[in-house]
Amino acid sequence: MTASYETLKIERTAPHLLTVTLNRPGAMNAMNTRMGEEVRSFFRDFDHFQTPDVRAVILTGSGDRAFCVGGDLKERQGMSDEAWRKQHVIFEESGEAVWRFPVPIIAAVNGFALGGGCEIALSCDFIYASDKASFGLPELTRGIIPGTGGTQRLPRRIGIARAKELLYTGRILTANEALDWGLVNRVCAPERLMQEALATAQQIAKSGPVAVRQAKKSVDRGFNLPLESAMILEIEAYQTPVFSEDRREGINAFNEKRPPEFKNK
Repeated sequence: MTASYETLKIERTAPHLLTVTLNRPGAMNAMNTRMGEEVRSFFRDFDHFQTPDVRAVILTGSGDRAFCVGGDLKERQGMSDEAWRKQHVIFEESGEAVWRFPVPIIAAVNGFALGGGCEIALSCDFIYASDKASFGLPELTRGIIPGTGGTQRLPRRIGIARAKELLYTGRILTANEALDWGLVNRVCAPERLMQEALATAQQIAKSGPVAVRQAKKSVDRGFNLPLESAMILEIEAYQTPVFSEDRREGINAFNEKRPPEFKNK
């Protein structure tokens, strides 16, 4: 965790927890090439052997206006087709790195989550939102389509018909509408957003970390499989915590009527 970043702020906010802040507040945290590279680098190359105690991450945006408003269109002004394509590969890889990150990520959305910003939030395990937040994928109104998971993760989150309505029209949802549609898990007052996200992250951190990682893998990889295949995947994931020190500690703690002290082993 010695790397320094231009567009991200990394903080250890509590034992076992990190907060990652998209940090371009003057641009409403729009994702330029550098931010894409840094998001990819952090989430893809994070050294779990060097910092194995990290058990949950909160991803948020700097300031109170925006989580992320998507790709930086000022940077893209006049960009050649080839340069656009190369930049988008970076954005694709950054979104995939968030999605594949082995420990849970809570998106704490504090303002606009539009376009690629909404897609980043959708790449997280679940979303908490300020009641001032809003969500949308307006790419079609600019003559393009979402390209970092929006056409795939959004229907899986809210259903295909509602996803099509949002995509085709570019409609922006309020936080409460997003809650009603199943896009977010919780809506909070702005001043309580990070407190609520942190409280949930701390609850996650109390669970067995080996088991949490395996549960995340099982849910994510099994969701779109036929049930029979998904059940096989679940049993494969089940084996890892069974043979862990944490499993033995969890059972001992229960029988000794004390909180477990998991070691992530």
